[in-house]
Formats: sequence, C-alpha cells, structure tokens
Amino acid sequence: MEPTAIFILFSTFSMLLQLEASRPIIPHISVIGMVYCDTCSINSFNNHTYLLSGAEVRIDCKFNAAAPRTAEQISFSVNRTTNRYGVYRLDIPSVDGIYCARDAAVLNTCRATLIRSSLPACNVPGFTTTSDEFAIKSDQANVCVYSMFSLSFRPSKKDPAICGK
Repeated sequence: MEPTAIFILFSTFSMLLQLEASRPIIPHISVIGMVYCDTCSINSFNNHTYLLSGAEVRIDCKFNAAAPRTAEQISFSVNRTTNRYGVYRLDIPSVDGIYCARDAAVLNTCRATLIRSSLPACNVPGFTTTSDEFAIKSDQANVCVYSMFSLSFRPSKKDPAICGK
C-alpha cells in the first residue's frame, strides 16, 4: 500500500478515535471504509487516484452474542453513501449481548460491497467486495471500529497521457 493511502487511513482512524474520546461512553461498533477511483487500474493509490464522494456501498454484518447457553446471532445489511472524502461509515448502537471489545468476543464480521459509482467516468468496479481488515478496539469499554479494505472503481479505459502505456 502506498504511503499516501496509509496516511489517509491513519488520519481517518485518528480522527475517529479522537471523536470517540470526546463523547460520553456509550457502547457501540463503527464500521468504516473508503472508495476511490483507481484511475490507472493498478489496484493501488498513485498521484492520479482520488477518493469518490457519493458512491454507494452495501454493508453486511454478522455478530455473535456472548451468550453462555445459546448461539444468538445478529445479522443485518445497510446501504451507505460515501461522504465528500470518499469515506462511508455505519454506527451500530449497543446491542445486548454483543461485546466487540471483549476478549471473549466470537467472530464478528462485516463485508462491504460496491453498489454504484457517483461518476460516469469512473464506474467500472475494481475491488468489489471487502471483509473487515482489522478492528481497532478502544481502551474504553465496548467501543470497536471495524476498518474495511478500500474499494475502488476504475474508468472503462486507461488514459495513456496520465497512466502511460
């Protein structure tokens, strides 16, 4: 991953964790990710890559409850649109029995899927589906951020003037 991408991800997560620290402690889970235009179809960030605002993403999550006598499970799907920075976010309020930040948590997963690009010039799906890359667990009780791999669209044809042959 390019240094620019790492910086963007780090900045986004730092901002989210600072926001979390300023709020009252209310247990919840956040799922975040970003969508970009892979201008040169290289599956990575470069000088011509840009983040896509207004792109639609479907988020599917499955959480297993920490119930000692039952195998309770909560599953849901939602659609989100990226903000002006190309970032989508889903905040899940506290649900009884779901403890993402506990060591005893059992296989909680989320998946994001591209639905639609906001730009006709960059609307061919690149990476179309992603699973959670990692979870950032706060020192606060039951606060967890699931970071998703970046998703991308690309133009139907490469521009040789920008990308080379």
